[in-house]
Amino acid sequence: MLCREIMEVIEERYPKRFAMEWDNVGLQVGRADKEVQKIYLALDATDEAVSEAAEWKADMLITHHPMIFKAMKQITDEHFIGKRVLRLIREDISYYAMHTNYDVMGMADLAGDYLGLENTSVLEVTSEERDGMPEQGIGRIADLKGPMTLAECCRFVKERFALPSVKVFGNPDMEVKRIAVFPGSGKGAIEQALEKGADVLITGDIDHHEGIDAVAQNMAVIDAGHYGVEHIFVEDMRRFCEEKFPQLEVRTAKICHPFWIS
Repeated sequence: MLCREIMEVIEERYPKRFAMEWDNVGLQVGRADKEVQKIYLALDATDEAVSEAAEWKADMLITHHPMIFKAMKQITDEHFIGKRVLRLIREDISYYAMHTNYDVMGMADLAGDYLGLENTSVLEVTSEERDGMPEQGIGRIADLKGPMTLAECCRFVKERFALPSVKVFGNPDMEVKRIAVFPGSGKGAIEQALEKGADVLITGDIDHHEGIDAVAQNMAVIDAGHYGVEHIFVEDMRRFCEEKFPQLEVRTAKICHPFWIS
């Protein structure tokens, strides 16, 4: 199966038009006419992911986060991104990224499903309703069937996303009835979560000031980590690839959190 054909199937489900303007999605390195028999899936195109894909003799590497965001003036082995690009080219691996288009058309509902949320609505609208298609966007918000404390919510999040720890802003005894989840970096989602009445926002990359300011406005924040909430992409895409491309071999990177707490 050609890389081009695989991309067509992916983009039918996760159209590139739903990606944010600042994003860089699609084929980033390699040949669209590459014959593919093995697909390697990872959240990021790290040195480890590229090496493992190469050692496994993968034909295609698919990640959530794009390896190349900004224009590169040189592709050399003197830059860490350049080294990865050269390795991919040398190993004849076609590299494809699906970022905010997947956030909108996949990750948002997936994260809500992990939390068991029902009757969700879009947290940050990125595409208005038109031509019979409902509004789309990143993140979801919903009321719980029954209240829980913030401490109970933290334990629930750690269990559902298989996390060793989370960072929490808010009183552990506060009552939580309405949950917002925004996979990835959620600094910009705090305002929307507050406007839509969330008691807690579950996201990643929250700094000190964003956290305490949210609490001052009566909303708690559970920072489960950028990787912590988004690693679910890997397993979801494994299922997608095995369903859509049963003739191909699919391998996934191991879940490995990028930092540890001493």
